Amino acid sequence: MSPSMPGPRLLAALCCALLCAPGLFAASGDFCDSSECLNGGTCLSGQDDIPFYCLCPEGFTGLICNETEKGPCFPNPCHNDARCQEIDDDSHRGDVFTQYICECSPGYSGIHCETMCATPLGMETSAIADWQISASSVHLGFMALQRWGPELARLHRTGIVNAWTASNYDKNPWIQVNLMRKMRVTGVVTQGASRAGTAEYVKTFKVAYSLNGKQFRFIQTEGDSGDKIFTGNKDNNGEKTNMFDFPLEAQYVRLVPVTCHRGCTLRFELLGCELNAGCAEPLGLKDNTILDKQITASSIYKTWGLSSFSWYPFYARLDQQGKFNAWTAEKNSASEWLQIDLGSQKQVSGIITQGARDFGHIQYVAAYKVAHSDDGRNWTEYREQGAADSKVFLGNFDNNSHKKNIFETPFMARFVRILPVAWHNRITLRVELLGCS
Repeated sequence: MSPSMPGPRLLAALCCALLCAPGLFAASGDFCDSSECLNGGTCLSGQDDIPFYCLCPEGFTGLICNETEKGPCFPNPCHNDARCQEIDDDSHRGDVFTQYICECSPGYSGIHCETMCATPLGMETSAIADWQISASSVHLGFMALQRWGPELARLHRTGIVNAWTASNYDKNPWIQVNLMRKMRVTGVVTQGASRAGTAEYVKTFKVAYSLNGKQFRFIQTEGDSGDKIFTGNKDNNGEKTNMFDFPLEAQYVRLVPVTCHRGCTLRFELLGCELNAGCAEPLGLKDNTILDKQITASSIYKTWGLSSFSWYPFYARLDQQGKFNAWTAEKNSASEWLQIDLGSQKQVSGIITQGARDFGHIQYVAAYKVAHSDDGRNWTEYREQGAADSKVFLGNFDNNSHKKNIFETPFMARFVRILPVAWHNRITLRVELLGCS
């Protein structure tokens, strides 16, 4: 083909433009037998010396779609209808180690958009605690006896007072959730409520996010031309789902009403996933995949000094039941530890801890460090990237609730140790590790 001749893909595109133009289709030809075109190409009748043209699907080229397009995006390595974008050498991003990036559809994440990231984050189920939800103001109704507080702003909450409502005097209302760790947030579901028999709801709103709860940034419109305004509800009970164009990595998420019907009244749920979604599966403590002999500890507490009343390390399984249902250390000391042998090297991305009760006494670990090892002898305490000191994780505040902590930088290890730093009554633990093989 001479340099002045257009390529076959361009010819096909020009042909399609001509054939599909109004008034030209009947005079220029019709669809022909598509068996002439390979790999799913569409055959169009030609003119003059060209009997037909082939419109080739993505990834194929050539006069009869018999050639494969070359490049990192062919065939498309991205999943779930994601768009593959090639990166040239001159503009290669420092955080990307492939020759392409996948632009995920809303609700998906991962290098290849392989992970669904649109699960409820805990407003409706109360996995997000009341104290994690705050607001700019609160409406007090019926002689100030009804408090429409932020902790009530849970999707599908029922009752007479069942949502958050901003004060009538609040000119810049907002409601905020502290997720307690950096998470990937991909969308929000909103709902209004009925107050004194009248529908109230948020018609439009903005979304702001932050890592520290001090500096917030609003989600922007395409091209960063201004704050994006989301469409909210049309009545008091219907749900409205808004998926974000790009996932947010944030600890704090703030909804800012722009226009409201009567009062700014809101129930909602945040959608998203852990940063390490796809590698946050239970590693086998709760389901006994990890054997008793693989769980060891620095010491064992015996109630009243009796061996039959021992709190063995192999009891330290999340949600373990029974009279003796957790590990308790012999002494309250920062030198105590609980160790799990995973059997082989695994990627560890998080941990869930739980306390227990001994003859009515509530016991738990309130703060701890994590160490890991490949051989069980040489240990490395977990620290966040760039930090000089080991990370101290916030633990439990009662005997039964789960407290999940996700490692911002997952690590590969066979052995994991939990090192108590602070505790209530006695050092007592039930645990599950999260990760993948």
